[in-house]
Amino acid sequence: MNNELPRIRVAAYVIRHQRGPQLLVFEHQGIPEAGTQIPAGGVRPGETLSPAVQREVLEETGLTDTVVVNWLTTEDKPHPHSGQPRRTTYFHLRAPVTAPDSWSHHVGGDGYDAGLIFVCRFQPLPLDRPLADQQDAWLGLISPELATREELPRN
Repeated sequence: MNNELPRIRVAAYVIRHQRGPQLLVFEHQGIPEAGTQIPAGGVRPGETLSPAVQREVLEETGLTDTVVVNWLTTEDKPHPHSGQPRRTTYFHLRAPVTAPDSWSHHVGGDGYDAGLIFVCRFQPLPLDRPLADQQDAWLGLISPELATREELPRN
């Protein structure tokens, strides 16, 4: 039995409603083997989960106007390559309808992916193929009415 403490992480299902619900995904430029992913990463010491998930979305995609809708689930699953224990909490976030359809972003922060370029886009739901590391496993927990509610521009 592994007694090592898990790495605490967050993951974001960022949904935009434009011609139906769309999920924010990205690929690593020049690293196709990394697959299609959602924003996710480690929680810093002293950081709470909701701000951590918004920080990860900002660092990995550059989106600033996301809103946390709700917590979905927490998953204990080892890292697919290292086998190190991880505890990932998944959140549903909403992106404004004015968010771009696709863009490239230089990853910020101080994680292992800092400096990489992520090619981001909104992918219509349901997905046509699975995400890397089974990150799509919990998409069904997003209630259909929350996934399809259009966010109106604020005055």
